[in-house]
Amino acid sequence: MTRILVLYFTRGGHTAKIANAIAQQLTLRGAKVDLVDINSAAATRINWPDYQLVALGACVLYGTYDKSVFQFIEQNAPALSALPNSFFCVNVVARNPEKRIPENNKYLQKFIALSPWTPTDLKIIAGKVDYPSWPWYDRLMIQLIMKITKGPTDPKAVIDYTDWEDVKVYADHLLTLAEVAEPA
Repeated sequence: MTRILVLYFTRGGHTAKIANAIAQQLTLRGAKVDLVDINSAAATRINWPDYQLVALGACVLYGTYDKSVFQFIEQNAPALSALPNSFFCVNVVARNPEKRIPENNKYLQKFIALSPWTPTDLKIIAGKVDYPSWPWYDRLMIQLIMKITKGPTDPKAVIDYTDWEDVKVYADHLLTLAEVAEPA
């Protein structure tokens, strides 16, 4: 049985929801999946050789990734690189289809430039605007960014830009990567 590790960093819960959807799709396809928030990964004690593939996802806020994402990668770069792997970036700028192309997404390019790990597979997933659930300072800053980028600024707006069918397609893609890597 193919065993896949799906790691993620979430701030407001949407990246966790995406990681969970990936894990569900992989499970439906017959894989065994361990779903781990990187903030609890140290307590989980990951046994990397148990897996045929690792996927790591992280969200972008204010144009950057949380420092814990890079700390986790620094501590685990050799293990991440030893397995077939994929990185999925969740950001609202990907609401525009052209920003779902890795070369066109400055946040993914920033990750690649700053990360000590070079993922072999990349995916960009559009995130969610959820003004009512954000603290006032996040809401104001993101509204300013949205105004500049011609996005929604209504403080009551809750808009999920995630293409959930594409998330399933990505999960199927991960399974294919894992199966290709399995010894015959």
